[in-house]
Amino acid sequence: MGQTIVQKILAKACDKKSVEVGDIVEPRVDLAMSHENAALVINQFNEIFQGTKLSPKVWSPDKIAIIFDHRVPAESKKTATNQKKVRQFVAEQGIAKFHDIRGDEMGICHQILPEYGYVRPGMVVVGTDSHTTSHGSMGAFAFGIGATEMASVWALGTVLNVQVPATIKVVVDGHFNEYVMSKDLVLYLIGKISAEGANYKVIEYHGDAIKNMSVSSRMTICNMSVEAGATSGIVPPDDETLNYLRNTAGVQDSIYMIKPDEDAIYDEIINIDASTLEPQIACPHTVDNVKSINSVKGLKIDQIVIGSCTNGRLEDLEIATKILKGKKVSRTTRMLVFPASGRIYRQAMDLGYLGILSDAGAVIMNPGCGPCLGIHQGALGDGERALSTTNRNFKGRMGNPDSEVYLCSPAVAAASAITGVITDPRQ
Repeated sequence: MGQTIVQKILAKACDKKSVEVGDIVEPRVDLAMSHENAALVINQFNEIFQGTKLSPKVWSPDKIAIIFDHRVPAESKKTATNQKKVRQFVAEQGIAKFHDIRGDEMGICHQILPEYGYVRPGMVVVGTDSHTTSHGSMGAFAFGIGATEMASVWALGTVLNVQVPATIKVVVDGHFNEYVMSKDLVLYLIGKISAEGANYKVIEYHGDAIKNMSVSSRMTICNMSVEAGATSGIVPPDDETLNYLRNTAGVQDSIYMIKPDEDAIYDEIINIDASTLEPQIACPHTVDNVKSINSVKGLKIDQIVIGSCTNGRLEDLEIATKILKGKKVSRTTRMLVFPASGRIYRQAMDLGYLGILSDAGAVIMNPGCGPCLGIHQGALGDGERALSTTNRNFKGRMGNPDSEVYLCSPAVAAASAITGVITDPRQ
């Protein structure tokens, strides 16, 4: 019987010829990632060794990555002290994949991992962040776990009691129309199958439209697969993956180009014609409350946000620059731009994107998670409405339960910044 790509990855990580959906396995971990919440993981990790004569040592310092991104620079005494604690732990354990608040080296964890070549096809990647699913864009099985589970991974190098998930195959053919982006595709999919439509399953993406996507666009759809309840999203690696790893991430060693079997068994197959898609908007207060832009255009917006692990990459800033060049952000709204990493910030600056966006009236922020989680930068006032390229719009998500968050693509965000209302960039 044929195997899906995740079945193959898990079988390899467990030294098995094959695994079946529903099997309970304990795969070896290739990469374990945390951000500032590493401070909590450290507490749990140290508890494992209490009452023993063993000194707390991680199983493999080379396979752990820690990136500061949620509260950068530190906004409080508590955050600064936790970051200090993590720095001390990193030094003691010899963890080299550490990205502090430092120029080109800093960035959002889900951008840093692929950008630095830490993620490769066929890997098992775990992270103490639900949007670890982003790394399925590189052909890895990547999923989020809790702090206690991560402490166990740090000690053992394996994930305990993983149930082999069923897989939904999504086939996207056709060509995207101008100003329709991968964000519109994944919002459409979430609206179609609901926030629970892929619970405990993997979404495997196929089709000509996926093959023609950049890795950055694939990151967007894998990132938001968790918003449909998926354990992970994954794109089988291909020439685009290889090109990214060689030319962007600088990977020189061999790359495992793993593929699903042609006779793999899928739980469901969903077909989408990209040419029929329009810009999509996720309306408050759930990500699956998705509507075509025609249903909500004209709605007044107080704050526009472009950035996050979902849409803060160079192609996102490029399309925003294209739309805003020579124009001005409406006086009735404010616009915040968060590049996803220091490298992207530098590239966007060198290409003139940041100057154009600043001239238009946008405020350029440092790389980081910014207002997405509602804990640092860009909070909303009572009764205000945000239009954002981030990934969640739950009540209070951006720091104020008495505000509203609408989700969209960078193209929609940029067009709406000019008018101050939700606007179709095609018009």
